[in-house]
Amino acid sequence: FLFVPAVEVKIEVVIPEKERSKEEMSPNGKASPLIYKVNGTARHYHLEEHPIASNPYHNPKDVVEASVCHVKDLENGQMREVDLGCGKALLIKESGEFHAVGHKCPHYGAPLVKGVLSKGRVRCPWHGACFNIGTGDIEDFPGLDSLPRFQVKIEKEKVYIRASKQALQTQRRTKMMAKCISLSNHNLSSTNVLIIGAGAAGLVCAETLRQEGFSDRIVMCTMDRHLPYDRPKLSKSMDSHPEQIALRPKEFFCTYDIEVLTEMQVAAVDIKNKTAVFKDGFKMEYNKLLIATGNTPKALSCKGKEVENVFNIRTPEDANRVVKLATSKNVVIVGASFLGMEVAAYLAERAHSVSLVELEEVPFKKFFGERVGRAVMKMFESNRVKFYMQTEVSELREQEGKLKEVVLKSGKVLRADVCVVGVGAVPATGFLKQSGINIDSKGFIVVNKMMQTSIPGVFAAGDAVAFPLALRNNKKVNVPHWQMAHMHGRIAALNMLAHGMEISTVPYLWTAMFGKSIRYAGHGEGFDDVVIQGDLDELKFVAFYTK
Repeated sequence: FLFVPAVEVKIEVVIPEKERSKEEMSPNGKASPLIYKVNGTARHYHLEEHPIASNPYHNPKDVVEASVCHVKDLENGQMREVDLGCGKALLIKESGEFHAVGHKCPHYGAPLVKGVLSKGRVRCPWHGACFNIGTGDIEDFPGLDSLPRFQVKIEKEKVYIRASKQALQTQRRTKMMAKCISLSNHNLSSTNVLIIGAGAAGLVCAETLRQEGFSDRIVMCTMDRHLPYDRPKLSKSMDSHPEQIALRPKEFFCTYDIEVLTEMQVAAVDIKNKTAVFKDGFKMEYNKLLIATGNTPKALSCKGKEVENVFNIRTPEDANRVVKLATSKNVVIVGASFLGMEVAAYLAERAHSVSLVELEEVPFKKFFGERVGRAVMKMFESNRVKFYMQTEVSELREQEGKLKEVVLKSGKVLRADVCVVGVGAVPATGFLKQSGINIDSKGFIVVNKMMQTSIPGVFAAGDAVAFPLALRNNKKVNVPHWQMAHMHGRIAALNMLAHGMEISTVPYLWTAMFGKSIRYAGHGEGFDDVVIQGDLDELKFVAFYTK
């Protein structure tokens, strides 16, 4: 199903996401030394040496050329998957010209032929990532890699594609990146760019800087014990191990000199002295700063909240432990949030029972409206999930220190071996209270269209920010979507380099439950009416949110 608060979009129900294949890097380019100014001084750098991107056919054994169709087989605006014998490509015709790129979205492997082609870009049918058909470059997110681009020629009314066999296999291309040229000259407690937070926003910021030729030191720090990972998988694919959901392998960070300090928490930021102070007393000076700390899950405030086996899903270890404890046991989920509902869907087949407690009358009411919420609720009930609505938890009872029962304010007592709490989150910005950075009444960092805070040289991105949304007349909004965090990180990086780039992307989110995919484009906060086309009972519909 698809929810659209402003525009009509092509939609189809898809199967649950396939596990993302291992990151593989396809041929990239090398370039002559360029000059980049850091702190006003010119520095030379070399881009990482790779075979030339525009001509990836240096190895004749790696090249395949094949006739794939007649010129008249494709009309303008059409796409076709074509087989070159050792792999497939996506052939596109737009404005009388043919283009050929990889046929799978590098994010989760969706078939792009089922996506939407418009104005020189193809949009992924599953999660909305967008690729330039001329270059293959990723232009909207989620995902990190671009598409490989293949040569097309027309001879005797036939269309030929010439491609790298390796690129046909990997179906992804990591953009050229610079390396740091001055690590040896660096004081360990000083960096040019400091990124606080290692989620999608932080990682995309670091990668974009390197793609744009930035060759000075980049340090990312995170409270997590892992390198950046695919956080949406924590509630959608709960038994995934950290290495399975890593966004980049360890070698990637070494290759491109992106330093990641794990289990390091920033306690304060000294704007005047451009210094971050860590919880353990360590201090690091910076020239440019990105704050991308995300949010912190809310905990329950009821009696017995410290009982064992009560979880917020914050890390892969949390998710793994919940699955282990829940298997063939009784699970209570507090909060019909996206996280709560996804966890309920994931555990429904594995647990003995799944009960969901929610204060509202129907799930997702504020987000999707009552009718859509009820349709989703019905799907859950038909999959053995029991709802306890318009009530909340008054007590968690234990036996020998471990959770035994969840007591509701309605008086109902639920058996529970494990409890998952999904009652929302607050921005992780408490450490900035004395910093002088403008924070709004809800705790969000206020930024402009260039993701800059009230302090020059200090940027913020991701779930912790309120930013001007172009499609809502630049109203400052918080959009805690995975896709948006990627874009924030990219815009922040470009503006650290003084590109003057403003954010204008359309928010997009997805969730997958019981084999159904809900996709939502736009920002429908405070809608007055919901116009539904299609069949709600069959869960085949499009909903438009109007105001």
